[in-house]
Amino acid sequence: MTIAVLSFTVWVHHFFTMGQSANVNAVFGIATMTIGIPTGVKIYDWIWTMFRGEVRFTVPMLYALAFMMTFVLGGLTGIVLAIPPLDYVFHNTLFLVAHFHNMLIPGMLYGMLAAYTYWFPKAFGFRLDERWGRIACGCWVAGFYLAFMPLYVLGASGMARRTAEILEPDFRPWLYVAGFGAFVLLAALASLFVQLWVSIRDRATTRVTASDPWDGRALEWSTSAPPPEYNFAVLPVVTRQDEFYEAKRDANPYAIPSRYDSIEVPRGSALGPAIGLAAAACCFGLVWHMWWLAVLGVAGVAGALVARSFVRDTKRVISAAEIEATERCWLTAVHEHRPIPRRLERTPTNRGIAEAVPQ
Repeated sequence: MTIAVLSFTVWVHHFFTMGQSANVNAVFGIATMTIGIPTGVKIYDWIWTMFRGEVRFTVPMLYALAFMMTFVLGGLTGIVLAIPPLDYVFHNTLFLVAHFHNMLIPGMLYGMLAAYTYWFPKAFGFRLDERWGRIACGCWVAGFYLAFMPLYVLGASGMARRTAEILEPDFRPWLYVAGFGAFVLLAALASLFVQLWVSIRDRATTRVTASDPWDGRALEWSTSAPPPEYNFAVLPVVTRQDEFYEAKRDANPYAIPSRYDSIEVPRGSALGPAIGLAAAACCFGLVWHMWWLAVLGVAGVAGALVARSFVRDTKRVISAAEIEATERCWLTAVHEHRPIPRRLERTPTNRGIAEAVPQ
């Protein structure tokens, strides 16, 4: 909440060079620096979340660690740009471009790739190839630093962004490194497609039988993958934090319920995609002053809503017998599945390894 509130007070730091008074620059410069305090707390929260935890360096965790490191570097350079005199020097240079990408790429791309890898088995029932995932992650991280870290040096040396012709010979070595980094980033993108192809090809060997490939904590990992239309056959009972995670250590979390009830679910509808496409056409027409397309987009949105209002049969009931057959088939496969042993279990023989200090 602190970051959300402060973010509304720092936008003027983009206008330090626009000519407002020194007092205005000081106010927004201090506000920009202040936002680094809750951001630093957030970083420490993430670090302490991992501390003494069961951290496994799978692909999603590698992306998360890369995000934290890169985001911290971007934040530090943001504090530099929060000083109005320095912002006057670095304004419209490649230093600003490097800072922006330090914040944008890890904040969005690494998080998106981590989530893509983490949730893929839940959505499709098989894991992405780990080896190609590590290759892609290594290329993303290495290519990012090779492509954008030289820009800090170039920006501090006075190279403006959007430069059509480079005449300064001292800039060339750094530009060559950045260009090589761009090729590594292309290799990272290609690795993602190779990873997807290999994963689909070998999906029989990476099938998620128990739908819990990460030893997950949340309840969604207690259902099949992909999950059934009704999600949970029986409403889960939660009596403690991380109920599913603790249940896996205390008893069998996949016990077959004694009774199933019918479940009412909404029927599928094309309303969402239709409104999305019509709204996209409207926005495209507004941006490019294609008024006929904007009008058609608005009419498409309105028409989809009106057409949907005439639909009365919007729900259907899944019978208890159908739910029981589906659940028993899946639970039988789970009970026949041999789980993968964990690499470090907190047993009496290795408890001292996992616990550095007494509880």
